[in-house]
Amino acid sequence: MSATFIGMPGNFPQNSKKAVQNSQLRFNLRKATHTIRGKRASVVGELPDWQELRAAGKAIKDHTLHHLDRYLLQLEEAVTRAGGTVHWARDAAEANRIVTDLVKATGETEVVKVKSMATQEIELNQALAAHGITAYETDLAELIVQLGDDFPSHILVPAIHRNRSEIREIFLDKMPHVTPDLTDDPPALAEAARLHLRERFLRSKVAISGANFMVAETGTLVVLESEGNGRMCLTLPETLISVVGIEKLLPSWRDLEVFLQLLPRSSTGERMNPYTSMWTGATEGQDFHLVLLDNGRTDVLADEVGRQALRCIRCSACLNVCPVYERAGGHAYGSVYPGPIGAILTPQLRGMSSELDASLPFASSLCGACYEACPVAIDIPEVLVDLRAKAPHAAAERAGMKVAGWILNDHQRLAKAQRAATRVRKLVPKRLPGPLSAWTDTRDIPEIPEESFRDWWERNERA
Repeated sequence: MSATFIGMPGNFPQNSKKAVQNSQLRFNLRKATHTIRGKRASVVGELPDWQELRAAGKAIKDHTLHHLDRYLLQLEEAVTRAGGTVHWARDAAEANRIVTDLVKATGETEVVKVKSMATQEIELNQALAAHGITAYETDLAELIVQLGDDFPSHILVPAIHRNRSEIREIFLDKMPHVTPDLTDDPPALAEAARLHLRERFLRSKVAISGANFMVAETGTLVVLESEGNGRMCLTLPETLISVVGIEKLLPSWRDLEVFLQLLPRSSTGERMNPYTSMWTGATEGQDFHLVLLDNGRTDVLADEVGRQALRCIRCSACLNVCPVYERAGGHAYGSVYPGPIGAILTPQLRGMSSELDASLPFASSLCGACYEACPVAIDIPEVLVDLRAKAPHAAAERAGMKVAGWILNDHQRLAKAQRAATRVRKLVPKRLPGPLSAWTDTRDIPEIPEESFRDWWERNERA
């Protein structure tokens, strides 16, 4: 159904340069992010203890990550006791193989899916298609992306880059039952999608889901959604396969209370999401499988600075306040995790061997708005700076920084360099040559004073 998501070619600067030239894209992004941002600010402002909730969410996540091995085993025991089957997947290939084998064992060639970023991360749809199995997305935004042979551009609203008229054109082109009199009114578009999906729900025997949270003490999985499609996926099919990242764990039901307040407010700007589904093991004769996905997460956990990215609850609040995301859009990041959280999570999960992944830590102005908006207090700027230091740098840049370090580490060398700079100050060009021009194309070179402060101080002290 959809094209293989292999990430954008090139790097973030190249991709964003093309995106900012699309005025329709910038309009769509600005309108959507500002609307969600305003709703979030309103409902967050209603809670006088928001900062305490935020601190509690951070503390629970940090505690869980610190004892992740113990809680994962507790979860496996609880799910198994409740009649479910737990599978462990080290990477995307293993997870895809497990899910494909489970679907093939049912004899089915079609599955319905409720929105799951983990399955997008491992490109499960493409893996299933290679074995003759078609996956149908049921989340409305995901459905639009899939029918349009497109890629998600936002964590919460994957089709945020599309306006209503574009969605109408996609429905007319890809939905067999839609007639030309379909309007671009939201109720009409929603009804067309509902009729399209109803037939999928009724005939599908296998469903694949993700989960927002997993509760270790009971083995319960939790999905929060707005449309009810998730509940249809979770209850109607005879076989349910849930693919969930190992970081989605919470120790107890009591911990869930905190996140059921943090997540809806931070993501959709609602006090409570319309549908919250919870299930424990196999229920009502349904065959249930849980695939616990690592895919680089234990490597992230081992990084003292970067591990805080695993606190993320996928609310997308950081995207909606980011000035870089608002202008560049999600596709420029070349990952299912766009925006500020994607800029720190993707390079840690995939490594920085590609030009695109190495450029992501620089896709930020470091303004700190993402940190202020994050409901679990992920210090994204801190991780960005740490990743920038680890990113590969050009030989000229490494040499320049080495020389700068040698000078700045000795006050006598620094004094000599400052005096030398004052003598040649009139020869310094306004624009640097070669690769250094990238810096001066957007900035002015600071004017070098006639005398350094050090020399001025010594001259006046003697006077």
